[in-house]
Amino acid sequence: MYARWTAKACEANGIAFELRRVDRVDLEAAVITANGDPSVNGIIIYYPVFGGQIDDYLRDVISVEKDVEGLNHRYRYALYHNIRTLGEIDGRFGAKKCVLPCTPLAVLKILEAVGAYDKSRSVGQQLSGRTAVVFNRSEVVGRPLAAMLANDGAAVYSIDVSGMLRYTAGSVPGTIKVEETSVAQEEALKQADMVIAGVPSKAFVVKASSLKQGAIAVNFSQHQNFEKGVEETCTLVPAIGKVTIAMLERNLLRLQANFSAGAADAAAGCNASKGRQRRVTIGAAVLSLFVAVVLTARSRR
Repeated sequence: MYARWTAKACEANGIAFELRRVDRVDLEAAVITANGDPSVNGIIIYYPVFGGQIDDYLRDVISVEKDVEGLNHRYRYALYHNIRTLGEIDGRFGAKKCVLPCTPLAVLKILEAVGAYDKSRSVGQQLSGRTAVVFNRSEVVGRPLAAMLANDGAAVYSIDVSGMLRYTAGSVPGTIKVEETSVAQEEALKQADMVIAGVPSKAFVVKASSLKQGAIAVNFSQHQNFEKGVEETCTLVPAIGKVTIAMLERNLLRLQANFSAGAADAAAGCNASKGRQRRVTIGAAVLSLFVAVVLTARSRR
């Protein structure tokens, strides 16, 4: 479904979308081939593929120069240490900006749009004094989201089936403090200025009575994780799929700006003064039911 939505959005934005189907055991070879293809600017893998450590390995098979979702270990290290440029990790990359995971980035952009961020404060302090609850601690979405919120100054209660952890900015710059907490879930919800839920179950519902008035509620699950009527007392964002896809396209342009020839045009998306629109092509390798998407760039004549 996500692949269909991505294809539709890309078509609407003048981006060609192509799917290629391969068996999952051939995925690594397909990604390595795409890494070495100079016409390819970005690669995505839709997880899970095999699950566990093999999927973690596949994240590192994708070149840092083509990792549209920011799941390569260099980008993950940067995220968890609040590092903004690749050059701070590896001097060869200079001031090239890091790529962040699409779904967590979409959540932050939505929170920014609805006024959660205090723009009068400096970067890293714009959520200072605010509390967030995140229902999801997956390695792809929930955990990086908690870290990103903490990097921006929030106190974050991260909840999954194993319990609750509290994330805050560490006392040492570039670190995040993660600690066990005795705070009960209901108490955390009553404190929360922002509640973000991504629980893949129809049975999981956050009740309106659990939230403080004026809180921001963001749902990124395929199911509605918030009780009907929450919008009467809170700001409800019931779905984020379109923003997530926009972040995918944003990350592609960042990779082009960082690593591709003609980066200025790529970053702008087009060069209207010359009457020439830049066209981005997305190719995809689908492994059984799992998809790896390859993004490439070419000019439209």
